[in-house]
Amino acid sequence: MSTCTMSARWFRSLVFLLVNFTLLSLSQDMSTDSTPTSLRFSTYNLRYDSMPDNITVAESIAALPDPLVQETFLALSGEQPWSARRLRVSEHILSEDTVISGFQEALVRQVTDLAELFGDDWDWVGVGRDDGVAAGEFSPLFYKKSAVKLISNDTFWLSLTPFEPSKYPGAGSFRICTVANFSLTTDAKTTFTVLNTHLDDQSDMQRRVGASLILTRARYEAVKTRSPVFVTGDFNSPSTGNSSGAYEIITGASAPVAINATFAAKYDVGNQLSDFKMLDFRGQAPRQYVSNNFATYTGFNLPTDTSDWERIDFIFGGSNLGWTSDAYKVGSSLSDDGTLASDHRPVFADVTI
Repeated sequence: MSTCTMSARWFRSLVFLLVNFTLLSLSQDMSTDSTPTSLRFSTYNLRYDSMPDNITVAESIAALPDPLVQETFLALSGEQPWSARRLRVSEHILSEDTVISGFQEALVRQVTDLAELFGDDWDWVGVGRDDGVAAGEFSPLFYKKSAVKLISNDTFWLSLTPFEPSKYPGAGSFRICTVANFSLTTDAKTTFTVLNTHLDDQSDMQRRVGASLILTRARYEAVKTRSPVFVTGDFNSPSTGNSSGAYEIITGASAPVAINATFAAKYDVGNQLSDFKMLDFRGQAPRQYVSNNFATYTGFNLPTDTSDWERIDFIFGGSNLGWTSDAYKVGSSLSDDGTLASDHRPVFADVTI
């Protein structure tokens, strides 16, 4: 056999091996890209630290009772200080294996306390709503670093001037929306966006403007990233009734109202996803995996008077999809001793991306 023939066969064999190796690598990459990943989201209005004290996290832990001794059932009633509530909040969120947690009404002490209690595998983004730094309440997004990686984040105000700290005329407070883009740690190509917010408790018009701003930004993110978009937060707007305007706007049942022209121009996507809206996870999850608890606001009274109970805290997913809602539940804030971790209940949703 000639040397030329041997060289040709060797060359063809090498090409064959390289082609098959390349095809195998592409197949593995495609398989990785298409593998669904399940994440647990939560949203929780913490009730701001209205009874501040100087008790540290370490002191609260040291004061915990003997775990083998039962305290008197329902011995406590009414609102308790944050120092008595924070361990229950962190224990609940961590025990649920949550990956993305949006909070509302968190003052800076509450944010730093949760960061300490959650540990090194967690980080967070957000600003104080009154000055864009640390003053006033935060609407922070906490995330588990072993599961997701932060790509970018920013904040805008739910007002007539959304690019600077500002309050909508007639609103009770400054209101903000925290935006974060994430990727999966297991697959950097799989990305998603979360917007976390707290709409006003006094002004229905602020809630409508806020929902319109959030929907505009969510639609922009859906078009820009071509990936799933989620909204978490306390809307102070139930799904039905006279004050449901913000809920109806975010879910596409009513048209958005006019918003700041500069904001609208910056996040304009033309006719793309013209029918975009946010879908309520409670209605998207399979019925057998939706919890019986309905109300997310209960106040600090023990469950004897339920006249004020409402569902105003939500987790939504964008209608551009790229996700499925696997389960939804409203947790409990009540402990056996009568302590309520908040006047709201936490909301959890299992999402497959």
